[in-house]
Amino acid sequence: MDAQVQNAVEIAWDARSDPSLKIQAMAFLEQLRSEPSAWRVCLSLVTREPRSSDVVRHVALEIVNHAIQLERLDAGYLADARDNLMEYVRRVYGGLDGEGQVDTSSFQNKIAQTIVYLFARLYGEQWRTFFDDFLALAGVKDGLGGSNVAGVSLYLRVVSAVHDEIADLLVPRSPAVQKRNGLLKDLVRQRDAQKVASSWQAILAQWIAQDDALLEMCLKVVGRWASWIDISLVINQGLMNLLLQLIGRTSAGPANDGVDAVRNAAIGTLTEIVGKKMQPADKLELIVFLNLDSIVAQLISSPLLHDLRSSSGYDTDLAEAVAGLVNHTASDIIKAVDNDGVDEATRQRADALLQVFLPHLLRFFADEYDEICSTVIPSLTELLTLLRKVAKAKGTLPPSHAAMLPPILNAIIAKTRYDETASWGNEDEQTDEAEFQELRKRLHVLQQAVAAVDEKLYMDVVNSVIFATFENLARQQGQIDWRDLDLALHEVFLFGDLAVKHGGLYTKNRPTGPAAETLIGIVRKMVESDIARFSHPAIQLQYMEICVRYVTFFEANPRLIPRVLEDFVRFVHHRHVRVRTRSWYLFQRFVKSLRAQLGDVAETVIGAIGDLLVIKAELPRVRSDDDLSSDESEPSADVIFTSQLCLFEAVGCMSSTSSVPLEKQVLYARSALNPLFSDLDKHLGAAKTGDELAVLQIHHDITAFGTLARGYSDWTPGSSSSAASAPAKEVSEAFEQGADAILVAMESLKTSRDIRTAARMAFSRLVGVLGARILTQLPRWIESLLSQSSTKDEMAMFLRLLDQVVYDFKTEIYSILDSLLTPLLQRVFAGLAEPTSGTDDEIQLAELRREYLNFLLIILNNDLGAVLVSSTNQNGFETLISTVEHFAKDVTDLPTAKIAYTLLTKMASQWGGPDLITLPGSVATTANNGPTASTPGLPGFSNFMITRFSPVCWALPTNPAFNAKDAQARGVLGEVAALQRTIYAKTGEEFLVYLSEVWFPGMQLGKEAGDEYVRALEQRDAKGFRQFFLAFVQRSGS
Repeated sequence: MDAQVQNAVEIAWDARSDPSLKIQAMAFLEQLRSEPSAWRVCLSLVTREPRSSDVVRHVALEIVNHAIQLERLDAGYLADARDNLMEYVRRVYGGLDGEGQVDTSSFQNKIAQTIVYLFARLYGEQWRTFFDDFLALAGVKDGLGGSNVAGVSLYLRVVSAVHDEIADLLVPRSPAVQKRNGLLKDLVRQRDAQKVASSWQAILAQWIAQDDALLEMCLKVVGRWASWIDISLVINQGLMNLLLQLIGRTSAGPANDGVDAVRNAAIGTLTEIVGKKMQPADKLELIVFLNLDSIVAQLISSPLLHDLRSSSGYDTDLAEAVAGLVNHTASDIIKAVDNDGVDEATRQRADALLQVFLPHLLRFFADEYDEICSTVIPSLTELLTLLRKVAKAKGTLPPSHAAMLPPILNAIIAKTRYDETASWGNEDEQTDEAEFQELRKRLHVLQQAVAAVDEKLYMDVVNSVIFATFENLARQQGQIDWRDLDLALHEVFLFGDLAVKHGGLYTKNRPTGPAAETLIGIVRKMVESDIARFSHPAIQLQYMEICVRYVTFFEANPRLIPRVLEDFVRFVHHRHVRVRTRSWYLFQRFVKSLRAQLGDVAETVIGAIGDLLVIKAELPRVRSDDDLSSDESEPSADVIFTSQLCLFEAVGCMSSTSSVPLEKQVLYARSALNPLFSDLDKHLGAAKTGDELAVLQIHHDITAFGTLARGYSDWTPGSSSSAASAPAKEVSEAFEQGADAILVAMESLKTSRDIRTAARMAFSRLVGVLGARILTQLPRWIESLLSQSSTKDEMAMFLRLLDQVVYDFKTEIYSILDSLLTPLLQRVFAGLAEPTSGTDDEIQLAELRREYLNFLLIILNNDLGAVLVSSTNQNGFETLISTVEHFAKDVTDLPTAKIAYTLLTKMASQWGGPDLITLPGSVATTANNGPTASTPGLPGFSNFMITRFSPVCWALPTNPAFNAKDAQARGVLGEVAALQRTIYAKTGEEFLVYLSEVWFPGMQLGKEAGDEYVRALEQRDAKGFRQFFLAFVQRSGS
């Protein structure tokens, strides 16, 4: 059996094995895990001589572990497993005879895990000598740290694994396991914690100058156990002296990296000791007893952290370890200050310690390395939270606390600055740049916290930094470090958060408060300081971002708009691609917000950027895997074109403002449109032959046309809430000619999905420019955008566009919709009938179904239902109804079914004629208590509802796959209930008779249940019947 297991493991883990054999081997091993006696065979594979391979023994131990954890072994078997394993351990790790035969580190960890699983089952009664056995194995006794390296190493691994199994709080465990672990920890504390703690001191003393690997392992064990054993076992003179000796080691260097690891592990151990949970007064006593202030101060002043701080010899690992110690200590001190349950003496002591540790905290917060800075951010955040709480409670900060804020804020601002070694835009440093920007976000949160404590201090300090930088810029005639200017502009950008909190910059043309007034002065100074002339790209980008963010400032200060526009015109022509493309987007946002004030300069600006409106399509470059010459930081041609589109929208915004004369608006429109049409005509011939570049060029021309249209008009036809007005007739005529050109191109290239995509976008933008003029072109748009090549996804998107068109032009569209509906629906039906292949196709089909039903709903909701049953379209009415019924019955697509039932209810309401019954809960609208007034119904539709719509109501509830308790299903049943009430309102007693005498007997529903149903339909209001119907369906299906 053991040979069979060994062969299976070797086959399963051999990359050269036959795949079918590997599958069989894995299946065999999986089955082996469930065999009750498999652990014996696997344990023999682990302990036998000669040894099996490591992978075989790893897998075998995993199966043993699985059996122990699932408690398949009784007490006798557990004892047998322990004895066999300990016999192996003593043979291999018991002394000099085992040297050279010890297992690999990974296997030692695995065997330690198995031993600890046995410990968890046996330590209570059957293995009271657990720790004694391993101490003897290691030779640790009578204060001696042992001379058996392998034995000591395994002992430390086992002791570490004990902590991981019973005391690691980061591992989620069941309540039963938590209870077991609690009992085990109590037993360890009672029986063996003393001797285990003594062993640590002995091992450290024995190996302090001999084996750094053992020292590091031992230190980590001390740190882990310190969290749950008596602190007095750790805090004793002997162990502390050894710990401080290791912390103070100074022999670290390139030749002995291990010393660094030991020293950092010692600091980590001290951090774990300090982090032990205890009462605030006890924790403060511990901090004072350990003299942590002195230890941290000495480490900070050590050559590795002080003399070499700005050199390549700076020990970042040591700095991060000390920063962790400072963070934990400061956090505990802050918690003591913030604890309402401590006495005044304890709080004052904590306050004093906080004053002592704040410089240490800021020292590491200000560290050049962001990883070190990030280590202390948690405690700094806690400190600011405390100060905010104190300020809110007392109205002001005590002097000792108030004195903390300026150095904290100054440190935050200083850390926000780019390092001297940092460079902007360097491709090799993109990761560092991204990490720094993430750090800036965290620093911004800290700045906001300072502002929440003392807003005036925040405004004064930040304002001072910004104005000092602007003055230096002027005094040194632009010759300052770009990092200083970047910092100042970054603070300008962030300052707006404070102004926004108070309601923005202006209220009735006056600053909203001190923050807004300060910011207004800053932005004015920024614009007037000619910062935009500074040559560094980072500064230029910051400047534009600020102008866009505070665009309301320019609304109130229009005299500065031409100056900023001049800067933007320069930036949109910038040689640096990142500045250039970003400026196109920001320029569009700036002019769109200020379009009403640009009439005087529109012509100048449009002329200045005209050269950038030339479109030159580029096919995507195909790069080979070994092509290292291409610049990955360069944006793709597609990204650049997307940014270029912003310029077309900006031109539209500037051209269409009311302050520009109408003849100028038309002139600007034609000057932008004509080059597009000429270019389109130029490339159409080549595009027809399949030239990819020509097709892409036409795609870009059409997209630019649509984007220009969006800039020209924000008007939404049919919307009474739209603030914008319809474009002038002359402007619409210019765009109408352009739409004709697009249609010509699209009709020639309608098999191209890219062209259809661009045209669909242009169509959606043209609605707001052309208004009702677009209706005359609608047949051609539909013909091209719903071609035989159109995908289901495209059809769904175009139907959404038509929804908006129907809504916008409901009073003008009837005749056109009447002539177009049948061919339109035929295209849709063809798409619905296409077979699906794959998940994506199924998703698109479901979306097309929903959009088709929504389109019909839009027609009915806008009083255009007559078009569905007109003489032109009546031949397709049966197909239309059949598709709706089909979707209503589909148990696999409940969202679509819900829409289908809603649509059937709407049809019944509109075409069912006047109400014959006033439903419970509804309000009658007729005189003389007669039937409710309604529009005339379709002849024969009452009977149609009973014979067609009513049976559909029961299609889903009677489907065995329908789960009436599902949330989506409940929503569908609500719509079904509404449909039945509507049928009853329109047909009255005839419907009740049909249910009682035809439908319910056919369903084999008992008379009592049928009568109950009819009564509910007659007597209950909408909510009551919906609840009844849901319960009725659930009861019938159970």
